[in-house]
Amino acid sequence: MYAIVEIAGQQFKVSKDLKVYVHRLADKEGDAISFAKVLLLDDNGTITLGAPAVEGASVEAKVLQHLKGDKVIVFKKKRRKGYKKRNGHRQSLTQIQISGFTLPGAAAPKKKAAAKKTETTEEPTAE
Repeated sequence: MYAIVEIAGQQFKVSKDLKVYVHRLADKEGDAISFAKVLLLDDNGTITLGAPAVEGASVEAKVLQHLKGDKVIVFKKKRRKGYKKRNGHRQSLTQIQISGFTLPGAAAPKKKAAAKKTETTEEPTAE
């Protein structure tokens, strides 16, 4: 089972227990988060494609840590002009671990079960 989900403006193919580095999220380490923008969901060969997102589907994850990526050196030079610029950049990242999926239609049976309980508690009146 896997899903293609949009997290912080990027699309990732995720499966259960997968660790993913994403752009920095505002949540704290150890927090459980949910991503509702699931674009595609594969449930053992049954593919559900969203337009643009699958209704009722979500991906749950846990924030493991906040860190910085590798340093990228940006070097600019114009030959014979004496122009040299050196700059560096380190991207702020968040490591998350996918804990599970919520399938579309999984929450609907719970509501029906609650409705049945209320019907059975009512007593019929005799006329």
